[in-house]
Amino acid sequence: MARKNKLLSKNSLWWVAGGLFVILWLMISAFPFIWTIWGSLKVEGDFFSKASWHYALTGVRTIIETGGFFTLDGYHGAWVQEEFWRAAINTLIVCVCVVTISITIGTLGAYALSRSSENYAFWLLFAALVFRAMPHITLVSGYLLPFYQWNLWGHLGTSIIVLVAINQPFTLWMLTSFFRNIPQELDESAMVDGCTRFQAFWHVIIPVMWPGVITTALFSLLLAYNDFAVTALLLSKENQTMVPKIASFLGTTQTKGNVMFAVAAVVSVTMPLFVLIIFFQRKLVSGLTAGAVKG
Repeated sequence: MARKNKLLSKNSLWWVAGGLFVILWLMISAFPFIWTIWGSLKVEGDFFSKASWHYALTGVRTIIETGGFFTLDGYHGAWVQEEFWRAAINTLIVCVCVVTISITIGTLGAYALSRSSENYAFWLLFAALVFRAMPHITLVSGYLLPFYQWNLWGHLGTSIIVLVAINQPFTLWMLTSFFRNIPQELDESAMVDGCTRFQAFWHVIIPVMWPGVITTALFSLLLAYNDFAVTALLLSKENQTMVPKIASFLGTTQTKGNVMFAVAAVVSVTMPLFVLIIFFQRKLVSGLTAGAVKG
């Protein structure tokens, strides 16, 4: 009995230690974003004070300059004064187009590759892996010359084309692994019942692997949403997406920027990602699990 109580006490200590570690890890992980949210409601003199970091907590200069402990001047300046809403609309257009094109081509191509017994399927996937491993800037430089010659540089369509080219190998690999986990007998049974190959794909296979499609779409969305290199190089100032627009708030050696606009914009860009991941959490987990387990 004493030995049993000793084991229970030891297990309890491990649980407490594990819980404290998880809490500490969450606090360390969440601190940068929470601190950024807090700072976005202050003036630059407080959040980036050289006199004392306590100013960021007490908001001394924020109270003096605005009359309140918090201020939304950073958000107003970014969204209204600098028209950050235009960049948000551009980002939405780019993300919707990239995800739609990538998933449409990816599902059709991955289904064909997963059901093919020919050697070319392996080599196509191998080539896709090679292209996926290439630095993004390499693909961008390859597109610059024709875009300039055809007067396409600066438009949203240019970034969509390049982002789809970068993203397509990933969607092919990921969706192919999902399709291979679905027994081929489902296709054959559907076609025996009178379905065409496409009808079997659309009405039988896609509903079964829907979590995998959503998972791949989310990763494609994150690529387009967070991209900086492609959009910064290929888009004009008027057609900037949100991430390059944040960089423009910091100014250059010739022009003075407003760092609080950038801080407020960073919070504005990050919050939708939290909402998106929380909303699709179950689908994302089930999709990743389905892709990892052979069944």
